[in-house]
Order: sequence, then structure tokens, then C-alpha cells
Amino acid sequence: MTHMTEQTPVTTQTAKAVPTLPDAQTVTEVKHYTDRLFSFRVTRPASLRFRSGEFVMIGLMGDPDPKTGKQKPLLRAYSIASPSWDEELEFYSIKVQDGPLTSKLQHIKPGDDLILRPKPVGTLVHDALLPGKRLWFFATGTGFAPFASLLREPQTYEDYDEIIITHTCREVGELTYGRDLIAGLQTDELLNEVIGDGFWKKIKYYPTTTREESPKMGRITDLMRSGEAFTDLGVPVLSPETDRAMICGNLAFNLELKEMLEGYGLVEGANSNPQHYVVEKAFLD
Repeated sequence: MTHMTEQTPVTTQTAKAVPTLPDAQTVTEVKHYTDRLFSFRVTRPASLRFRSGEFVMIGLMGDPDPKTGKQKPLLRAYSIASPSWDEELEFYSIKVQDGPLTSKLQHIKPGDDLILRPKPVGTLVHDALLPGKRLWFFATGTGFAPFASLLREPQTYEDYDEIIITHTCREVGELTYGRDLIAGLQTDELLNEVIGDGFWKKIKYYPTTTREESPKMGRITDLMRSGEAFTDLGVPVLSPETDRAMICGNLAFNLELKEMLEGYGLVEGANSNPQHYVVEKAFLD
């Protein structure tokens, strides 16, 4: 009994000094790419199961209410950038200086706690697509995140003969995360062993910029309309017989590309109704 009494004050003080976050996970790594973009890794709950391409709600506690002193969690949907087999969870984020969450999130460092609601959902999964020959990933900005997961998922290479990833950003530096990840696949011993040596040769990477000068300028939608993208890649125009697609970008991009794919004859699918293409509706760049 004495032992319990002695421990009580200590526990109370500790609880005040270090409030435990609900669904807390620990930040293990943070990398900053530009003044607008960064990635981070956190511990993975032992019970968390997800399909590559899905997203979860993550966040931090908000500022205390001036009147009550209570804090509410600030949560936002984030695609998991790591594949389903990874021991940790990786995320890729934009920094918005006055954004309620990202203004705080950009300052996290290893050892910090992060709220993670372990209920993964999302449409950018293999189950939502019918079998096909060629898989297109269309991304703008941090919309690359779910494809970072799917590019490291063995099923992607089992299901398709060719994977085309288009990534449109404003500036060259914003392509770094995706470019480094794709280059890293060539020397990833584990993936080459699990998926098959040289699996990465199935990938065709097509990065473009809209503001800063780069080898390929222009919006992917314009480059597809003109036919330039297909010529560059050495592939025919999309067809429902052979092509499947996943889209993750800003809202205007999603809607424009959706209309284009429908024009090619592709039909939008869902987890409950697999078809030719899917769009991630939760993502906003």
C-alpha cells in the first residue's frame, strides 16, 4: 500500500508534464526537401494493416482553448507513402505557413509524438482496378505519396507489364522526393530479391515542371492532349483494353484528368466495383 501512495504524486506530476497523445506514434526520421516539402517516418502500430495506396488520419494537438484550456487534435488525411510490408510508416507533406496542422507539423523532429488514427481507407488500391497491361500513376505535388507506396509494392509488378509514373510540379526541387525514390529502387537489394532482379525496368518515369526550367516543361494533361507525352514515352494513347490509371493531385487536376480518361473510354472504379481508373478524393495539394 505504501508503494502505491509513494507512486501516486509522481504519476500525477508526470501526466501533467507529458500529456499522452491519443493513438500516439513516435517520429523516427524527418527530411526537408524544399521550403514547401518534407517527409517523415513514424513508428507503426503492431495492429495496423493497410493496403499500399491507402491513407490514414494523422495530426497533432491544437493550441489550448483560451477559455477552457482544452486541446483538440488537429487531424488531416495523409496517404501512407511506405509500402504495406514496411515496419515503419512514411508520409510526404506540404508546408503551409498558416495551415492549422502543417504550420506545426513542419517543425516535428525525431522523438516527437504524432497522433495516428489506425483506420486506413482509400481508393488508390489494386483491388479497385480490373486486370490490365499498363498502369499509369498521375500525380501533382505531394500527390506522389500513395504512388511511393505502390512503387514498392510487389503486386504492382506482378499485375502489370509496364508502370508509368507522371509527376507534375512547379519547380525542379519539388521532384526530388519522387526522383530519389525511383532511383533507389535499382539498388534496393530487398525489393530486387522479393520482386525479381531488375523489376524497376518496368517503370517509365515522366517528371514535368510548370514554372522552373527543366528537361520537360508543361502540365501532363497538355502534353497528353498534344500527343507529346505518348511520343516521349513510346506508348499508345490510353485504351480501356490495356490501360489502368490512378490519379492523385489537386482538385482541378483530378477533374481535368478524369474527363480526359473518360474521353479515352476508361470507366471510374471503386473498391466495390473494379474498373479502369480511380481518383483519390481525399487529397488536396
